[in-house]
Amino acid sequence: MQTGFGNEFATEAVAGALPVGQNSPQLVPLGLYTEQISGTPFTAPRADNRRSWLYRVRPSAAHPPYRRAPQGLWRGVPFDEIETPPNRMRWDPLPFPDHPTDFIDGVITMGGNSSCAVHLYGANRSMMDRVFWNADGELLMVPQQGCLELVTELGRFPLAPGEIAVLPRGIRFRVVLLEGEARGYLCENYGALLRLPELGPIGANGLANPRDFTSPDAWFADEARPTELVQKFGGKLWVTMLDHSPFDVVAWHGNLAPYKYDLARFNTMGSVSFDHPDPSILTVLTSPSPTKGTANLDFVIFPPRWNVAERSFRPPWFHRNVMNEFMGLIRGRYEAKRTGFLPGGASLHNCMAAHGPDREAYEKAVAAPLAPEKIENSLAFMVETREIIHLTRFALESPSLQRDYEACWQGFPKAFTSGSS
Repeated sequence: MQTGFGNEFATEAVAGALPVGQNSPQLVPLGLYTEQISGTPFTAPRADNRRSWLYRVRPSAAHPPYRRAPQGLWRGVPFDEIETPPNRMRWDPLPFPDHPTDFIDGVITMGGNSSCAVHLYGANRSMMDRVFWNADGELLMVPQQGCLELVTELGRFPLAPGEIAVLPRGIRFRVVLLEGEARGYLCENYGALLRLPELGPIGANGLANPRDFTSPDAWFADEARPTELVQKFGGKLWVTMLDHSPFDVVAWHGNLAPYKYDLARFNTMGSVSFDHPDPSILTVLTSPSPTKGTANLDFVIFPPRWNVAERSFRPPWFHRNVMNEFMGLIRGRYEAKRTGFLPGGASLHNCMAAHGPDREAYEKAVAAPLAPEKIENSLAFMVETREIIHLTRFALESPSLQRDYEACWQGFPKAFTSGSS
């Protein structure tokens, strides 16, 4: 595995496969074909430009026309199949499929906007002779249960709960289950490529460190066997058939590649005096928008950490936010919810929806002795986006929707006294 975020890598599975001195010589070593894959426009600034040169057994252009494929519960722009209410939403974990289901067939779209979409996935078998790629955006995968192997054009790597992976737009991949069942979350980014947030006054170190991100070494499969190639394009699924494996990249170099990150390596920042800081200080990756300081989406985590703030209400406070928040729980219990928010479940608080700790969490926090406290065995995340997340029909009509969710904020007593005689 190669380390570093956005680095220029060079890797070959067969010695001598990488050309020396130029990207596209007239005769490529070993009889391979040259192909460039560009994740940004050619004219993007050098610091933002992402592209890789691939040297493969066959050109990826060698395929028949695509035809429409069964859509399942995948959805894409525009998210307009049903009216989205402004209410706060929460869902129980979805059950695992009761029939053989691979990753492609197991994706369920919960909602989205023109910046991003949020999905759940559940699978009980590997993708067999099937490969997927996404023309609509890059994919951020967050496993919640079950270890996977991601097999991609540029190499292979395992992925476990507690880790995340990013698959660039256009990269072909297969999901192999290393355990009997797997489920998790999927964020589809339509905007600027995900990157590390600026650190500002934090300084040179902290949050996610670039060297902790890893990309795969070159690996290839020179196989002549039928393979179904599925792509997502314009919010729809399309399919064609290949007579060979598309994982035939023998060597590659560049700075556009799949990568993964272990969330346990996140260097958490927090208050060591008083008050609960804004959750933006827990941002792992961000996709910036043209509006300075406003993200297409932020990927934020709530990892194990110390709480030491003095004289302070330590859980997240009651708040209303111009951003739109989709949350998931990987393990344990989230500090602002005592009941109802379960690993594998999800919640949505759209623009300016008032939310915060439930009554039980609030009462516990205001009565707690304020000694240093370690939050352990808990890992939650939030996808925060500048646009309203419009829900799918499935999300609004699912049996997993907790239709009594808003009851968790009822019954707060009035404790106000004016102090007047």
